[in-house]
Amino acid sequence: MSTLDQILKQRLLKGLATRPIEAAAQFEAVGFELKTAIRKVFKRSLNIRAVDTGSCSLCEAEIIAANNPLYDISRFGVGFVASPRHADALLVTGPVSKNMLLALRKTYEAVPDPKFVISLGDCALDGGIFKDSYYVEGGVGKVLTVVLHIPGCPPSPLVIVSHLLAFMKQM
Repeated sequence: MSTLDQILKQRLLKGLATRPIEAAAQFEAVGFELKTAIRKVFKRSLNIRAVDTGSCSLCEAEIIAANNPLYDISRFGVGFVASPRHADALLVTGPVSKNMLLALRKTYEAVPDPKFVISLGDCALDGGIFKDSYYVEGGVGKVLTVVLHIPGCPPSPLVIVSHLLAFMKQM
């Protein structure tokens, strides 16, 4: 039996292994509205530098999901950049651990003005379940001025896009 025959046989035996995105139409509608709002404010894409300051990685998983081909947030004008020097905003996940405090401040200083800070997830807001740990400085708001908080543990790509849209409409 050839490899192709084996693949087809497995496909028939297992059935459909994928599923459609729940609320895909809603994500599309919010996304295209976000694109329009970003263009009004920036006249180009919104570039974000994400910083993990000690999270459990669930928020990062949702950021990655928002960037994967299923959601593809970049088509709505939201780009994630590797260098803070190319960013308009800093997106911080996780409670600020004492080891990441200096790195977070240096990253913030490297972002050109005007800049703003977004906290993503409940841990970034106030430290979450790590709140009173000896290892945690606290939420991002204790270190930097946060202008937008995206709630959730973790927030879904739809929640992320919806909160970005609401914020862009206020700018």
